[in-house]
Amino acid sequence: MLSDIEIAESVQPKDIREVAAELGLGGDEISPYGRYKAKIDVPPAGRQGKLILVTAINPTASGEGKTTVSIGLADGMRRIGKKVCLALREPSLGPVFGIKGGAAGGGYAQVIPMADINLHFTGDLHAITSANNLLCALVDNHIFRGNGLKIDPRHIFFHRCMDMNDRSLTNITIGQKGRGAEREEHFDITAASEVMAILCLARDYRDLKERLGGIIVGLNTDGEYVFARDIPGAVGSMAVLLKDALQPNLVQTLEGTPAIVHGGPFANIAHGCNSVRATYAAMRLADYAVTEAGFGADLGAEKFLDAKCRIAGIEPSAVVIVATVKALKLHGGAEKSTLSEENLTALAGGMPNLFKHIENMQQVYKKPVVVAMNRFESDTPAEIQYVIDEVEKRGVQAIFTDVFTQGGKGGEALARAVVAACDLPSALQYAYALDSSVQEKIAGVATRVYGADGVDYAPAALESIARIEARGFGHLPVIIAKTQYSLSDDEKLLSRPTGFRIRVRDVVLKGGAGFIVVIAGKIMLMPGLSAHPSAERISLDDDGNIHGLS
Repeated sequence: MLSDIEIAESVQPKDIREVAAELGLGGDEISPYGRYKAKIDVPPAGRQGKLILVTAINPTASGEGKTTVSIGLADGMRRIGKKVCLALREPSLGPVFGIKGGAAGGGYAQVIPMADINLHFTGDLHAITSANNLLCALVDNHIFRGNGLKIDPRHIFFHRCMDMNDRSLTNITIGQKGRGAEREEHFDITAASEVMAILCLARDYRDLKERLGGIIVGLNTDGEYVFARDIPGAVGSMAVLLKDALQPNLVQTLEGTPAIVHGGPFANIAHGCNSVRATYAAMRLADYAVTEAGFGADLGAEKFLDAKCRIAGIEPSAVVIVATVKALKLHGGAEKSTLSEENLTALAGGMPNLFKHIENMQQVYKKPVVVAMNRFESDTPAEIQYVIDEVEKRGVQAIFTDVFTQGGKGGEALARAVVAACDLPSALQYAYALDSSVQEKIAGVATRVYGADGVDYAPAALESIARIEARGFGHLPVIIAKTQYSLSDDEKLLSRPTGFRIRVRDVVLKGGAGFIVVIAGKIMLMPGLSAHPSAERISLDDDGNIHGLS
């Protein structure tokens, strides 16, 4: 089989104006970036298409293919005659050149132009990086020029960022040799920046500026918050850099299905979803909007439902949970080297992970569920039937898809099942009430979604919660940052662990994004490169062709 980039470049895309016309967009509503991608305006009103959320089990080293299934599902829905539009996250250069690779799908279920999307695209992440670092520069300049706001250099919370993995920048010292106030600084990857989260939650330019102004830069010497709006010129100049980045990007799948790709916050330290504006656009321009949340349903889907849906005033009509036989066998204790061998014992041991996510979507959030099994050639008839039978006992349909090798044709059965699920009546419920205390919200997610027995707090976390509530921010949703590999905060506890407690070591208020980050376990905001990163395999030949991108 051809590589992903070979498949992507073997297809002649439609002119982006033709794709836009399929959604009813034209004229001044689109701003082409070349022939195959464009910025689009979000319709102020229109249809309220049915929203489909694609999520997954806890990810494993074998990969689940959530984005690939999302794309194949949309292509399959278009093939059965539905007007559909994708809304996906933008890739980050760090994972592209690191371990994970790109985020444009795979095989014959991809969004194109694949290389553009995975690399610089329309410059959104560069704009976010620039706006983030402009605020940092203005803060340090303010301190250098007399520090009228009495900013305490020891308590600056907002950090510089870059869109690349570079562990050497995790902890550094700036301002040395008299070039400003010497202090400790930390770089985050751009996808972890609060500016990224703000861009993805802002409804319009006014909301964008208000959220930028709400960024908490740090504390002053009196222990009070210093906001970005307190720094002269910060909000206006940052907004200018983000002006075009706020507009969603329109591209297409290999089969020509419209796809809006916009925003990409990490799902372990932010809300892990594409922008609110992209979701609005997809729902207003099509009868069905297919969107995706990062990592497993305990992280991305929980944050989509408990945070993004509340903020944006939306809710999905159905939830698709993606899994693979190989991934379930890994959760059941199988060795990675044996995943192509039939192993019903390991499969049975891993199925409870899938069952827990099904229960969460059905019982906590009260949403119809379809399970999408991303088929591998090594899946045996006995393993396939076992999954179908066990999932059916939970009142859910498990559809084995072949979108990687067949594109939309391999997603038609899944499309029909999802359309039927969307027709079932449902009303979104949440894991916690917004007016409850911060600790009650954390406990709601930990016990109801993760299955924990309770929550333990470090003294610093309790102090932070008290400060947040005392200053009137306790009403905000919580974003729990933990490992993506387990329902617990211990990545080694696979399948469906029991008898564990969530350990909260710190709590951080993100005043601009409008949520409270709860840190459980060690979370890397600036990943490093592996011993053999993808960058070693990516190259450009003498004719300008890209090789090794995936």
